[in-house]
Amino acid sequence: MASTVKSRSVRTSKSGHSMKRKHAHNEGIIPQLALAVREVEASAQRGKASPANRTRFHVVALIMRDERARVRDDQEISAADRAETLKRLDGIAGILAKTVAQDPSLLPLLEPEAPITEATIALKRKMLTQAGLEAPEEEPTTPAQESITKIVAPELVDRQVVPARVSARKLANPFLAPQLNRKSQEVPVVRLANWELISPLLKAFEQGGHGMASMELPEAPVRDRIAPADTELMPHQAKLLAAVRDGHRRFLLADEPGLGKTAQSLLAASVANSYPLLVVAPNVVKMNWAREAEKWTPKRRVSVITGDGEDVDVFADIFVINYDIVGRHLSWLGDFGFNGLVVDEAHMIKNVTSQRSRSVLALADRVRNAAPSGDPLLVALTGTPLINSIDDFRAIWQMLGWTAGEKPGPELLSALEATGLTPADGAFYGAARQAVIDLGVVRRRKIDVAKDLPAKRVIDLPIELDDAAAPGVQEAERKLANKLYDSYKRMRKVAKEHDYSDEQLIRMVCARELEADEQGDGVNVFSMVRQIGLAKIDLAVDYAAQLARSAGKVVFFAKHNDVMDRAEAAFAEHELKTTSIRGYQSATERQKAIDAFQTDPEVHVIVCSLSAAGVGVNLQASSNVVLAELSWTDAEQTQAIDRVHRIGQEEPVTAWRIIASKTIDQRIAELIDSKAGLAARALDGGAAQADDADSVQMRVLMSVLRQEIESRES
Repeated sequence: MASTVKSRSVRTSKSGHSMKRKHAHNEGIIPQLALAVREVEASAQRGKASPANRTRFHVVALIMRDERARVRDDQEISAADRAETLKRLDGIAGILAKTVAQDPSLLPLLEPEAPITEATIALKRKMLTQAGLEAPEEEPTTPAQESITKIVAPELVDRQVVPARVSARKLANPFLAPQLNRKSQEVPVVRLANWELISPLLKAFEQGGHGMASMELPEAPVRDRIAPADTELMPHQAKLLAAVRDGHRRFLLADEPGLGKTAQSLLAASVANSYPLLVVAPNVVKMNWAREAEKWTPKRRVSVITGDGEDVDVFADIFVINYDIVGRHLSWLGDFGFNGLVVDEAHMIKNVTSQRSRSVLALADRVRNAAPSGDPLLVALTGTPLINSIDDFRAIWQMLGWTAGEKPGPELLSALEATGLTPADGAFYGAARQAVIDLGVVRRRKIDVAKDLPAKRVIDLPIELDDAAAPGVQEAERKLANKLYDSYKRMRKVAKEHDYSDEQLIRMVCARELEADEQGDGVNVFSMVRQIGLAKIDLAVDYAAQLARSAGKVVFFAKHNDVMDRAEAAFAEHELKTTSIRGYQSATERQKAIDAFQTDPEVHVIVCSLSAAGVGVNLQASSNVVLAELSWTDAEQTQAIDRVHRIGQEEPVTAWRIIASKTIDQRIAELIDSKAGLAARALDGGAAQADDADSVQMRVLMSVLRQEIESRES
């Protein structure tokens, strides 16, 4: 990474002598920072910040960080001047924070490790010079630095574990195969040399209406010579393997949930001979990955990495590790010589600033650039790659090497150059979307490739809360509305001073409240949802119990542990035997619960956590799903339902959403449904209406505040 160089704290006179910096309000660097940050804020309020304003935002953050350190360390500054300067810098920091709330894509630019571009350096030098300061000499971050060449982040060094047996494999095979077929990274860039391209690429997918986002695949072979005995591939699965046979090695496999992505990725490794293969997956599905590997590649040894890895079979062909412990094992995983990497439920790395995502991206970078084969297999698996925003693509593209930080990777850049177009051309967006797709996006829908799969439907069941529960929920909603309105009134003066519109003020209030909500600060939208879940659980259990007696096994989803506890106790009162999948269970315990539900006729209901059991779990023994609590995203809801609606299901599937009428629950359900258009537009080619980039939580808060303002001020 390029080191951050502190800006000089002196002004140079004609004679070459330094002079103390003046602290007048209209002099120095701070007025320039204030002007620049206001321009970025205005840009973010109109939508996504432009490339120029992204650069301006980054420069303000860099100079502000340097200036804060300088003021704190400079002993020649008086205490009063120091306090005044720090106060003004805090004001700029506050505006940066508000701007990030409006455009979350700016958040990575606040990280000290954010890549420094030539444009950033040029603007920083210009602002410092205009302020009468000496600009430091800095170098831009190189593409190699942007793609995280350092496998272990400094904060993880002390936490590294290396299983004792790892050295045994290295001793057994001390010489890795030479990387003879490493592809050249040189790409002649002419037409697009000065264009910012990531935002136009994302926009190309967001526009919609351009057809299914799936690369052209070869025809499936007439005879399946890949799958082992007693198994059978569906045609759509065989087509992907034919592409691997033809040499393709990078895939965003985004088939809808339930279409056998696990089998496809395991067999892809077999076809490409991409061993050793590493699979990174949620903890809940580690054991299922081991089972599937034994089923589809029975001649390959599988080892599941747990804890510090003391039990790992270092001579295995397939290694399975969960996201939570990847960071502890980076040092040896990065040097092991993997020729293949599968990232399951890849939408879990969408937050590129989180430690989990950074660890996975660093590991993927190492596999791409140091695999002994020279051309490793990389597969990102997710049926729901887009959760809240089109920006969710960023981390997945980076993991596959299609992008490097804020730039296209060599292969994608070459494809974009070949179009002969720039973002100034209207035709660029369709061509750019196709260029990304051709790199390896594979998306198939159940309705197209599994026509014999039974139908699926979602039915809402509005319920009236009983007299004991309703007043408590209504009081909580009233407290939240009052809290938001009081904050709205307090901030009106600030909004007037800065000429904010009422809509901008509402957004600022809700963004600040949401940040407090996530810290569990008193009555908030999260605690309200939990309270509603507890209030409606008995009615949800009553309905599920009727289903279990009349239609057979039921999959029962809830969000909170105490709601699940109440549900299991209520099912016991109904004399229905249950099993459960919780987030705190070990992989073995979860698999035991799944097996009991699937095979034991005495187990009528499985009570599942939306977050722990919503991915990678097969529960086809049931065709009825009860969603006792709502998710925050349509993607999570879809994933939960598709634990039942998948290959192997023989009955029509019905999901029953239990919704507390006349409460905020109703509004959440409506907002979840409105979010469903994002994937249809970006992946399935639908011409859905423009989607709001705000999260459901944010939109709920804004809805509550608008309603409260209207009721009080109309």
